[in-house]
Amino acid sequence: MRLPRTLAPAEIRVLGSLLEKQQATPEYYPLTLGALVAACNQKSNREPVLELSETDVLGALESMRELVLVWKVVGSRTDKWEENLAAKLGLTPPAKAILTLLFLRGSQTPGELKGRSERLHPFASLDEVDATLSELSAGKDPLVAILARRPGQKEARFGHLLSGDLPADLSAPAGAAPHAEAQETLAGRVARLEERVEALTAELGELRTKLGSP
Repeated sequence: MRLPRTLAPAEIRVLGSLLEKQQATPEYYPLTLGALVAACNQKSNREPVLELSETDVLGALESMRELVLVWKVVGSRTDKWEENLAAKLGLTPPAKAILTLLFLRGSQTPGELKGRSERLHPFASLDEVDATLSELSAGKDPLVAILARRPGQKEARFGHLLSGDLPADLSAPAGAAPHAEAQETLAGRVARLEERVEALTAELGELRTKLGSP
């Protein structure tokens, strides 16, 4: 753990929302308190969906400001907030995108992470996603851990560690290598392709809606 303490769920959601908007819509970043509350409580691309109040979000911001994980930007008519986690942890753009998704949507497979990361960082391949997960899982203070596969699961899933260790029944055995655990069988490849098709279908649906097409 590279931070002085673990982070509460509300703090993780606030950080994830700031990171997402910074990468996906930089023209609207930093965020006002109201915009940040709306981002935290989005119904889409959030698992679980939360209903945080302004008091909840402001409390999370103030507690993280003490850790220098967020900044208040003054000088405009309304105070705005920006994240400092990426700089504090020295995150690369791919690592920042992966952590953003894990903060906002919980544990995910490499295929899910690739399919959902386009607006944050366009990974060229699944190998690049695996390499980034390996980077985040390495060292004495890893930020990400692999979850043990449950019966019926075809692919390994990954979760972040900034809220503490993953439950014992979810974390992988000690010494397991993230990349090796994620090696694909034929069934795994098929499942991953299915995920990619689903992600592309969803993106196409969103594009049609924006364009007003039937």
